[in-house]
Amino acid sequence: MAAIAGESKLAVDGGTPVRTTPFPARGLIAAEEKAAAMKLFDEAIAAGNAFGYNGTYEKQYEQDFAGYMGGGFADGVNSGTNAVFCALGALQLPPFSEVILPPITDPGGAMPVVFIGCVPMIADADPRSFNVCADTIRPLISERTRAIVVAHIAGDPVDMDPILALARAHNLYVVEDCAQSHGATYEGKMVGTLGHIAAFSTMFGKHHCTGGQGGVVYTRDEKLHWQGRRFADRGKPFNLENTGGNVVAGLNCNLNELSAAIGSAQLKKLPEIVRRRRAAAAGIIAGMKQLKAVAPAWQPPGAESAYWFMKIRFVPEAVRVDKATFCQALAAEGIPVGASYRHIPCEQPWFKDIYTRNCSDYKGPKAPVFKVDNAIRATDAHFILSLAENYGEAEVRDILAALAKVENAFLK
Repeated sequence: MAAIAGESKLAVDGGTPVRTTPFPARGLIAAEEKAAAMKLFDEAIAAGNAFGYNGTYEKQYEQDFAGYMGGGFADGVNSGTNAVFCALGALQLPPFSEVILPPITDPGGAMPVVFIGCVPMIADADPRSFNVCADTIRPLISERTRAIVVAHIAGDPVDMDPILALARAHNLYVVEDCAQSHGATYEGKMVGTLGHIAAFSTMFGKHHCTGGQGGVVYTRDEKLHWQGRRFADRGKPFNLENTGGNVVAGLNCNLNELSAAIGSAQLKKLPEIVRRRRAAAAGIIAGMKQLKAVAPAWQPPGAESAYWFMKIRFVPEAVRVDKATFCQALAAEGIPVGASYRHIPCEQPWFKDIYTRNCSDYKGPKAPVFKVDNAIRATDAHFILSLAENYGEAEVRDILAALAKVENAFLK
């Protein structure tokens, strides 16, 4: 429900909020997922055996996921962090290899580098984006570099062509972290199909889920698929003969049948989820063209976001207040916003004492200082708007009304 049209007193100052009812819940889990789970339970009860993993449901989910991606190979794992871990494990990198990482990412997108015995190197962001770019990756490439990880933050695709060209020139692997970007496309191609291997998170907050936690390792390279699958299940000799036992050291990162059953039901909904998120975002972007204090975030040419959330550029020159004050006023109007998304691993305590740098066998810099000025400026220049697939015309209208109301109150 919107406030009375024309009211100008900000809610933060005691006025009536634009939005007086909560934004709708996603309703991501519904009857379809319940039916899939109950079918699995009924089968287990009838058989007298507990369901496990690597069974018919997990195989079906992996087939469904690969089908959604247009072909290739998928391996379900138990978290997005372990999807990154197993994607990197599939590459079989030498110890102390340097892996270039994006500046803004979840810690789970960076920590796996350390746990495969490699060294994380943080590239800065594209000046216009939260995402990494070729120009900021290039200076970090050394004789020790073996891979580049890119993360499509907020569902916004990285500008991939220049990065892929750079990787080819230096014979480097490219790993795509697609945790926030299910269904996003770049030059008409799904993110996750552009590099050598990709990691997806399917935890409960993502575009589609496999329950509370989960993930998928995806690739179109069959050799990498099998290497990743072995790494994800304690080195079991999948697709090999006469090995005499487990072939590589790995952890148990398996998905399970219940999660897979939920995942297959979820995948049927994913195209519509992405379509509706894009429709809501398009309405908000169109409406922002009339405003002065905010603007749409930059996207690379040929990119189509999946909008895990929306980045909105704040234009401080237009108003008398800073971004934090502007966002506080928007939140008081009932709009789900956050003033910052400063998730920069190299600023965090765990990153500052990485044991691999203290090993004598590592010949790279022992105490590097990573320049992430672009990333900091990008987080300072944007705020975050929560977005969901069930935002309809009323939600778009209220978001735009609140933006206009707050802007009008603070315009210079």
